[in-house]
Amino acid sequence: MDHHTPPGNIAPHIPAADWQRAQATGQPVVIVVNDTGTGIPWQRLLVPFAIAGAVVAGGWGLVACLCLLLDAAAHTATVIAGAAGPIGIGGITLKLARAKHT
Repeated sequence: MDHHTPPGNIAPHIPAADWQRAQATGQPVVIVVNDTGTGIPWQRLLVPFAIAGAVVAGGWGLVACLCLLLDAAAHTATVIAGAAGPIGIGGITLKLARAKHT
């Protein structure tokens, strides 16, 4: 048979034989409760800060990746425009990029 402890604070259990012996002899019953202390529960604080830090780091990584992709796209467009030369439609000629003067 499985024994499940109910949730919440429950009273400590004193075995019946010990209780009856204490009642018969007049000995006091001492109950020792292990207190967890009044300190700060660090896990409750660290988990949200860890999640927030991961979100911030991921956001900066996303921004860096977008900057890298836009930089690569700009360089690609410049190379293609330089290789294509002037484009003319009718009598209007449009030069897409200037030649480098070295």
